[in-house]
Amino acid sequence: MPIEETKYSGRNELFLFNHKVEKSYRFLQSGSYVVTENGRKIVKAGTVIPANDATAEGICHYDVDVTKGDVSGSIVIHGFIKEVLMPAQPTAEAKAALPMIYFQAGV
Repeated sequence: MPIEETKYSGRNELFLFNHKVEKSYRFLQSGSYVVTENGRKIVKAGTVIPANDATAEGICHYDVDVTKGDVSGSIVIHGFIKEVLMPAQPTAEAKAALPMIYFQAGV
């Protein structure tokens, strides 16, 4: 019987401290923030939600799988985030829309 090996990699923690405030959010399968990865539809941790512009409401804390449809989750509305670990750098407009999130430029 052959041995099957699965490698898992830990993800880098996006947040500098455990101090953060989150709120409920409904992630839409049709959202512009969804990426396709290995045949799955995913909202990546660190994505500015709902868009990386002046409409920003928060930051996705964990990867969210919306392959089977819309799902409820949470976004961070207050906290300290490592900007370099985000999937896309936040725009000046997004930063202005998220005044309670501190973006650290370096790790």
